[in-house]
Amino acid sequence: MMDEDPSALLPEIILAVAAVVALLLGSYLPRERQWPVRLLTFLSCIGGLIATGLAWASPDRTVFGGTYAVDVATNAGRAIVLVAVVLTLGVSTHEFRSSPRESELYVLVLLAALGTVLLTGANDLLLLVAAFLLASIPLYAMAGFAKDDTGTEGALKFYLLGALLGITMLAGATVLFGVGSATAYAEIAKPLASAPGAVVAVGFVGVFAGLLFKMGAVPGHFWVPDVTEGTRPPVAAFLTTVPKIGGVIAAYRLVASGMSETAVDWPLLIAIVAAMTMTLGNLAAFFQRNVRRLLAYSTISQVGYLLMAVVVATRSSLALPGLLFYVGAYTVTNLGAFAVVCALPKAQLIEDYRGLVRRRPWLAASLAVCLLGLIGTPPTAVFVGKLTVFTAAFDGGFAWLVVVAAVNTVASVFYYLRWIAPAMRSTGDTDAPAVDRWAATTAYVATITSVALGPLAGIVLGALHGELALL
Repeated sequence: MMDEDPSALLPEIILAVAAVVALLLGSYLPRERQWPVRLLTFLSCIGGLIATGLAWASPDRTVFGGTYAVDVATNAGRAIVLVAVVLTLGVSTHEFRSSPRESELYVLVLLAALGTVLLTGANDLLLLVAAFLLASIPLYAMAGFAKDDTGTEGALKFYLLGALLGITMLAGATVLFGVGSATAYAEIAKPLASAPGAVVAVGFVGVFAGLLFKMGAVPGHFWVPDVTEGTRPPVAAFLTTVPKIGGVIAAYRLVASGMSETAVDWPLLIAIVAAMTMTLGNLAAFFQRNVRRLLAYSTISQVGYLLMAVVVATRSSLALPGLLFYVGAYTVTNLGAFAVVCALPKAQLIEDYRGLVRRRPWLAASLAVCLLGLIGTPPTAVFVGKLTVFTAAFDGGFAWLVVVAAVNTVASVFYYLRWIAPAMRSTGDTDAPAVDRWAATTAYVATITSVALGPLAGIVLGALHGELALL
């Protein structure tokens, strides 16, 4: 079903309008009182979530000539992105309160969130490239927001790599358009099946390279550790979480719709990338002492696990529901871990967390739960998401990839415990460190959500699987 109903894009429209209003409002407000912009951002997310709930009750469809899909994946992506923005507001409130450029930050957050949402629903190569740019350009500005040496260096690396792989993505889309004579996924699927395999492979690799940059996967991962360490902690939390949502869902839609009939062995290619990504991320995290750099490599490894669902996009019915649940669980859990980091702004190294359980027991508990959740320890939501994705990969004929992922999961226990162990070790020092209460509250909310989603996973996955079965 195709139509041009703007109401189908109500969550996206709310984000776009909120960004424009926030920019204008911030221009007239006193520089030391920008909190109305923060409130506007929060209200727009609530409005977007309500609109997403209403859209979820409607039948799946494509709009505007089939270029944009409004389906389970899009609605799940919308909800996850909006929740992530709300949590980002929680960790950034104290850091940027009374900052002379606070409103600009939230405008950039809204625009990046809008681009990410558009990535999840893009059903056309041109829209995919446009969404990629909208989801990337605001992030470059956010990375260098502090205007200090480390932030500027990270932002420059981020921009240069993004420009390179963005051009690569556009070149790949051009090649696919040349052999497919169209840009909509539904229209290029059959022409690509009869096109020369080498040409299709070149075009696909080009487009996929841009999405790998957006996810922070190998070989587009180089920006992740430098930006995460160099930028402000709340910005690092956003940059290492939200872009991945759009990247993995966009990759899934591309291969499931546009590449489903080609002779190119894209599942093997993505499987190799997934294995390299999870392995490199884990190995690089082993001996990191800086907690933000450790979380940066952790996020890279998580992308490797997420890509396993993309590998079997056309081979397992569990792939999409597993991917959507895993992305949501990872988003909440990763932001929870970063919220603890933001709550303790002076603690930058693992050693700085020594004895945290004695001085700030609830923060220590949140940190332990979130880090164990990132490993995939029951009963957290990431455990269920990871288990479902592993099952889908096994059902899809990639048992070797499951073995690689299982070994990497066991190996990741080492570096997470290197952080948890000193935090849980009682010391004689009882002086409580200064805490950002907004970030601490966000950490508690994210931790509770991560744990609560575990027992509720059966219901959520059943609902997702049931909706997909009706298509």
